[in-house]
Amino acid sequence: MSVPNPSPPHAGSRPGGRSARVRAAVHRAAEELITSEVTEQLTIPVVAARAGVHATTVYRRWGSVGELLADVATSRFSGDIVVPDTGTLRGDLERYACDLARDLCDPDTLALVRATIGIGGEQGAAACRGERQQQLEAILEREQTRGNQPPTLERTTDAVLAPLYYRAVFTNDPLTPEWARSLVTHLLPD
Repeated sequence: MSVPNPSPPHAGSRPGGRSARVRAAVHRAAEELITSEVTEQLTIPVVAARAGVHATTVYRRWGSVGELLADVATSRFSGDIVVPDTGTLRGDLERYACDLARDLCDPDTLALVRATIGIGGEQGAAACRGERQQQLEAILEREQTRGNQPPTLERTTDAVLAPLYYRAVFTNDPLTPEWARSLVTHLLPD
């Protein structure tokens, strides 16, 4: 006895998520190439070969290495750091700064950030900071709902986010929890 097939797939859809599988394979290939010791130049054909897809598939979807890295960074940084809720703005920002510092100390994360900014220019920089600014905005909005007047997003970004990224990307100085907390102290002096 045969069971009737429930509604047929929508015309043009790809059952099984081929598009998602291709995206995941290309993202994984790009990340592996960025974090490997191989001196191979990061190009669409190299990424495509590593992912096991045709280069035209990658060009069609992303157009350039910069666009691909921006998409990889956006995907990687979305939701990887939880917005803390300690009950105070200082506590939230200190935990956030320490969590971000720890994330930026990860060699794979740092390699992705450096490559995305270096190759992707402003689009890459926007991908690296976008989720982070949304997280800071959520912390500041929560402080407003508590009835307090927090600093602006711009001021908080300049005081907390910018130094963390600058130190991680452009120096070899450590991103210690103590240093990360000091950024908040400068923003919110007693």
